[in-house]
Amino acid sequence: MWALALAVAASRTTNPLLLGLVIAVAGFVVAHRRTDAPWALAFRLYAYIGAVIVASRVLFRILIGGEDGGHVLFTLPTIPLPAAAAGITLLGPTSAEELLGGFYDGLRLAAIVLCVGAANALANPKRLLKAVPGALYELGTAVTVALSVAPQLVESVQRVRRARRLRAGHSRGFRFVKGIFVPVLADAMDRSLLLAAAMDSRGYGRRGSLAPRVRVLIAVCVLVGMIGVAVGVYGVLDGTSTWLGLPMLAAGLVVAGSGFVLGGRRVRRTAYRPDLWRLPETLVVLCGVGACALLFAAGPAGLYPTGLEWPSLPVLPVLSVLIGALPAWLAPRPVSLLEVAR
Repeated sequence: MWALALAVAASRTTNPLLLGLVIAVAGFVVAHRRTDAPWALAFRLYAYIGAVIVASRVLFRILIGGEDGGHVLFTLPTIPLPAAAAGITLLGPTSAEELLGGFYDGLRLAAIVLCVGAANALANPKRLLKAVPGALYELGTAVTVALSVAPQLVESVQRVRRARRLRAGHSRGFRFVKGIFVPVLADAMDRSLLLAAAMDSRGYGRRGSLAPRVRVLIAVCVLVGMIGVAVGVYGVLDGTSTWLGLPMLAAGLVVAGSGFVLGGRRVRRTAYRPDLWRLPETLVVLCGVGACALLFAAGPAGLYPTGLEWPSLPVLPVLSVLIGALPAWLAPRPVSLLEVAR
């Protein structure tokens, strides 16, 4: 919840200074509170993905010109398009405003991705099943397996690289990728089969005794409720249709909550090691929610820079983002794998 709140705060602004501060806060908390588990090694992968996102957004601004005028930096040969694509220009003049706009948009999306990567690096994806409502149990199982793919791939790549070093293999470039690709895929397939077998032996996918009509009612309630929540959240964040967003959000929460309560009856789960919700966990959530709330309350001043001027750094948004760094000290101390084995 801390990472999701930080991601929502990052989506609120295109100020590169604030977005850089959000990325720094997420990386700082990960560096101080991550474990030595496989999923904790995936944050660097998300950093690479964020860099690719920023570069791709800038390249798309060069490829498809979206603005006229401005301070033109260079001009590329224009590629003519048919009449059906009128209004779209390929290449041509590229202004500094276009490049800055692409950089700002890409940096915002990269900050959101890194916040999600921080959550994936700090939390055990498989333990998230305990917090998933019963109505979304099968979907939660699929999402949990999907979230564990990137950390497992990182671990597989490191394992194969260590094995190649022991065999005096130091090739680089395409030969290195070709030599590591098949072993990583084979290792990922083996681990997936082991995970599927372990989940099947523990009863994942089994359903309780409910009538077909009740199951249909649960599915309809959850689907309609989630659609209402999505429309309501969009209306609230948009700001121009709050009169529609708040009622839709409330109605969607009520309908989805009813579906969750009914769906919880068909799943019977036991917990060998229940996760205790104590004061540190509450403080971590409050830090994320407080940072997001303060950034929304700060107003739009300084959050959306325009032109070629150096972006300002408003005080209240900076303080709100810095609140998100408090979990580096407030969160419980991470437990290493050696301590778990003992």
